[in-house]
Amino acid sequence: MKRVDTKRRLIDSKLESRKMRRKDIDDFKVVEGVIDPPTLKILYRLLNKGVISRLFGAISTGKEANVYRGEDQDGYPLAVKIYRMTTAETDFMLEYIQGDPRFRRVKRRSRALIPLWARKEYLNLKRYYDVGVRVPKPLAIERNVLVMEFIGNIESKLPAPLIRQVKIPSPVETFNQIIEMIELGYTKAELVHADLSEFNILWLDEPIFIDVSQAVLKSHEKAKRYLFRDIKNVANYFRRLGVETEDPKIITEHILSVGESE
Repeated sequence: MKRVDTKRRLIDSKLESRKMRRKDIDDFKVVEGVIDPPTLKILYRLLNKGVISRLFGAISTGKEANVYRGEDQDGYPLAVKIYRMTTAETDFMLEYIQGDPRFRRVKRRSRALIPLWARKEYLNLKRYYDVGVRVPKPLAIERNVLVMEFIGNIESKLPAPLIRQVKIPSPVETFNQIIEMIELGYTKAELVHADLSEFNILWLDEPIFIDVSQAVLKSHEKAKRYLFRDIKNVANYFRRLGVETEDPKIITEHILSVGESE
């Protein structure tokens, strides 16, 4: 406890020395007590850099991370994803990160693995975003804190719901959109989401993929298996909505063939 208190005093002292606005510091107290001091220090660093200016309550919570609504210096909403450094289950992460040429040295310790996992999501978001797959635009990454575009109503600042929480205007059209996004991701971004389902797709007048930390390069030894699994999950969901989808195996083979011809 003394060590934690000492770290917090050092952080507060550093902030005071830089004459930061007390209001901004108080806004960060919303996460103090649920976030470890090193992560809190990262948040203050992002505050100093002008990446974020305020932080509010959680938009969503999960086993790996919580997503908070933040604001930039102009008051524009942001999404701030904070990965847990101590309580996250990390064993499953190795399956998706080992063998990725972007990460040469992968250690099992959570304090080494979690920052890599966070950076992997940042890089995957960028690959998707750059080719036109609808995902939150990645804005900054610092250790275990990822700052992204806020997906939701900008005026009310309410986050977009999951696709499973809304009545989709045209399920057939939406299913086709999602398959096109999967194909675009595979052929142009050379990525497979690897955990795609109605739980990882937002709806804001169109589908938007989220939670892409586990997405693998199409060169991954299990990429084809993950691609089929993604398509099967999506097809099963839309079949429950009454959509007569093509066989997931046929869709998968088509995307694989297009990818090989690119």
